[in-house]
Amino acid sequence: MQIQCFDSPQEDAVKQLYTLVRQYNTEVMGYNDARPLNVLAWNDREELVGGVGGRTIYGHFLVEVVWVAADSRRSGVGRQLMERAEEEARARGCTAAQVDTLSFQGREFYARLGFTIVGQIANFPPGHQRYFMHKLYT
Repeated sequence: MQIQCFDSPQEDAVKQLYTLVRQYNTEVMGYNDARPLNVLAWNDREELVGGVGGRTIYGHFLVEVVWVAADSRRSGVGRQLMERAEEEARARGCTAAQVDTLSFQGREFYARLGFTIVGQIANFPPGHQRYFMHKLYT
């Protein structure tokens, strides 16, 4: 056996790794309903001003990335993007959403959207916290 560390993406091998994990999960659970869910917003100049990226899987919406351009923050764009993403997640049958965020990022933003903290790691990175947040859809 040969074990190596890489600081480059090794895209083919990593893609295979994910495929094999998903294959195992499907064997155990009997299904795999993972689907990407991305919602994007552009301004009148066709510049990206924000987006939500994630996936729906096993009845949950996994929020992987949320970004809003600096000049569009606090304008409601982030809320609109998340509301549209969650609307689509519900349409796909999701009953909950989850996200993790850092203390200098969006903890309060997600809390205003109804997410609650279900776990945290102190000093990740040093001087900050990492929060794991969850939201049940009713």
